[in-house]
Amino acid sequence: MDTKPDAAAGGDLRGWPLAGSPFHAGEQAAQERAGKRAWSEAAGRRAVRAHMPVQHREFFAQLPCLLLGALDAEGQPWATMLAGVPGFVQAPDPYHLNIGAGLLPADPLDGALQAGSDVGMLGIELQSRRRNRVNGRIEAIGPAGLQVAVSQSFGNCPRYIQLRAVRTVAPAPLPAWRGGRLDEAAQDLLRRADTAFIATYHRAAGEPATGGADVSHRGGKPGFLRVDGDGTVTFPDFNGNAYFNTIGNLLAWPQAGLLVPDFEDGTLLHLGGSAEVIWDGPELAGFAGAERLVRIHVERVLRRPGVLPLRWDFQDWSPALAATGSWPAPA
Repeated sequence: MDTKPDAAAGGDLRGWPLAGSPFHAGEQAAQERAGKRAWSEAAGRRAVRAHMPVQHREFFAQLPCLLLGALDAEGQPWATMLAGVPGFVQAPDPYHLNIGAGLLPADPLDGALQAGSDVGMLGIELQSRRRNRVNGRIEAIGPAGLQVAVSQSFGNCPRYIQLRAVRTVAPAPLPAWRGGRLDEAAQDLLRRADTAFIATYHRAAGEPATGGADVSHRGGKPGFLRVDGDGTVTFPDFNGNAYFNTIGNLLAWPQAGLLVPDFEDGTLLHLGGSAEVIWDGPELAGFAGAERLVRIHVERVLRRPGVLPLRWDFQDWSPALAATGSWPAPA
């Protein structure tokens, strides 16, 4: 199916160009359960595009980093971060995004990305709280990097993004640590974190324009990533854009990859495992402002100390956090 709107033939470049929904069956089911189905469909048809508008193309070209979500060879979603000199991401036309930087050392997606791989991408500028999403499929991999064909492009609001100023450093990565459980260092970072990124996936026959990989931002006050005694990590799903991309993917494909960056020392913590959505019940009361909870049963842990060539200096909390809970400060 050709998902490119034909402007010469009167195609609509302002919103979703296809007759079918911009949301797959899992997303629609999540929207229905939340009582948002009609609202989400109308909003998605206005805001979700099958191309990148000029504003988004210019935005990605000024970023020093890019979040990327994809599957490894075993079907596990991973979220990761790429970094480079601003301009390493370019959109030469509305239908392609070129990424001129390779994976950093010990990346969980090393060797997994190839032509035909579904990828979800998030551009986020912490110093301005701007963020935009692109989902698509790798068309080619070469010495210059990745060329991705765009399937969906849309913006996100600035809610739950903490304000940070970015600076470049010379990285001095230490050896990566891998395991099947959360060690003390991983638990410490999770308890201190106010930002995470979650990768999910869904692909079904008959939905070529809406399935694929996705990566999304999550933010909260320190403690919003709750480390449970049974080796799980639970966190709130606050009010958002009501597209239910992450939740809808988890209903259809209950696997997730969580990325937690340490903005001060450049460490990346990756968690992979099965996931579940908790829609109601007494547990929600422990997270003020939560509409749902997401729980990840951690099966794989990868910690990459100091791997990022970037650092971020904290400036201010998101105003949206005033409506969410506070948790005990980490010891």
